[in-house]
Amino acid sequence: MNENISELLVCLIRESLSKLGYAQVGDFYLDLPTDSRFGDLSTNIALQLSKRAKVNPRQLASDLVKAMQPSLEKEPLRSLISQVKIEGAGFINLYFTGHYFYTQLKEVLAQGKDTFKSDFGKGKKVLLEFVSANPTGPLSVAHARQGAVGDSLANIMVFLGFEVSREYYLNDEGNQINILGNSVSLRLKELEGQRIEFPENHYQGEYIYDIARRLQAQKQKDCDIGEYAGNFILAIIKQELTDFGISFDCWYSQKELRLRGDIERVLEELKARGFVYAQEGATWFKSTNFSDDKDRVLIKSDGSYTYLAPDIAYHKTKFERGFTWLINLWGPDHHGYIGRLKASVQALGYPEDSLAVIIVQLASIYREGKVIEMSTRKGQYITLREVLDEVGKDAARFFFLMRRTSSHLDFDLEVAKKQNAENPVYYVQYAHARICSILRSSTLAFDRTAPVDLLKEKEEMALIKKILQFPSMLQVCVSTRDPSLVTVYLQEVSELFHKFYDVHRVLGQEEALTKARLCLIEAAKTVIATGLELLGVSCPEKM
Repeated sequence: MNENISELLVCLIRESLSKLGYAQVGDFYLDLPTDSRFGDLSTNIALQLSKRAKVNPRQLASDLVKAMQPSLEKEPLRSLISQVKIEGAGFINLYFTGHYFYTQLKEVLAQGKDTFKSDFGKGKKVLLEFVSANPTGPLSVAHARQGAVGDSLANIMVFLGFEVSREYYLNDEGNQINILGNSVSLRLKELEGQRIEFPENHYQGEYIYDIARRLQAQKQKDCDIGEYAGNFILAIIKQELTDFGISFDCWYSQKELRLRGDIERVLEELKARGFVYAQEGATWFKSTNFSDDKDRVLIKSDGSYTYLAPDIAYHKTKFERGFTWLINLWGPDHHGYIGRLKASVQALGYPEDSLAVIIVQLASIYREGKVIEMSTRKGQYITLREVLDEVGKDAARFFFLMRRTSSHLDFDLEVAKKQNAENPVYYVQYAHARICSILRSSTLAFDRTAPVDLLKEKEEMALIKKILQFPSMLQVCVSTRDPSLVTVYLQEVSELFHKFYDVHRVLGQEEALTKARLCLIEAAKTVIATGLELLGVSCPEKM
């Protein structure tokens, strides 16, 4: 849209707050009320500031609306905003005019999905690191969920004007690779007829035997088995991600990081800044200077690095490559690691908010109503490949995104395979295909200039309002670093379309009304197709 109304209103609210003496206001966004009775956009900024200013939130909201009033009475806002209400504890709810809805609908018809693109990101360089699984086994459903979240978030951010690079950090050396190599070596001996004691902490999946058999057949037993196995598994991982619709701009090697001397270099910088000290034969980082709960070891007493040392060096290189906002997607087992890494970023002189760490919760896979037990080390888990083979890319990506990233996800394989309204991705795709069918069946030429102000029925207006929420919804996805809202939105658009179509005929009406309704469903098709594209899901025209 040429001038996103959300951005326009945020600027107005910020200017009005400044006039009231609230100049230092951080980033905030307008919310989409779940109930249309509470407006088309809403903000709780008065409640947020009232705590800091120790004033009554309703009084602050009243003062803010009065300060906004002169601008609300002038164009362009006079034609866009019909009413501003202070409700509840101090919420400010804004209601749009019919003129706004019809004007914006015409823009969607004229420009298609480009209507919703914006410079919201202002070209900010973002490095989005996700998946980053050790090349010690096939990708699990936990990695798959991180992949779906990371790739979709990157798509949304690019759509909104950010300059995004997708990166996979490759842990291609260290203890896990050594254990992998030893696991394969032991299975190789077993295949040769030797009796072995296989350690409990080694990798026990069938794929270890596959690598051992491959080595045996190729007579490559004298190679670096850990490196060979890691490269073999990495090739599988890359193919799985390709089939899942994910490609990375960079695969960053930890081994190369060490060989370049980046770890020593960053430790010297931290030392020069006064944040490193020696104690009990180890080298420590003063992370408590930056709100971590305790200082952290960088170099152990035996001279080996902890995981933190190369991670600090790696994040230093991210900034050196010109990225100003780093976003990491991690699994829940890394939650306790966030504080120390954010402390290191600050110790190197970068703002705390230049690094965002998103914890993506785990997923449970259900088959025939029963959860499938999983153990990564024992190789007893459902892999991404198995999910892709069973339900396909579209259902896999959509289902992995159907809950907030901070919430545990239940993935029912049986539901994902159904071809009816019970399957959410089928329901959305069917709405798109149904619209395409109606448009194909029309004997009238599609007319983008049709009189859309004829659309006055409640089902029509509900669908128009939902269509025009698309850009605001995407901004919420960025502010929360969570693309799951797109799946909710697409299901809502599809439901509103089906409700509209079940009550009102599109074809065979008076010509002007038919053309207007064709415009309405064309706009619905545009947001459904765009939303599915951002999620990496196909939008078939026939089903």
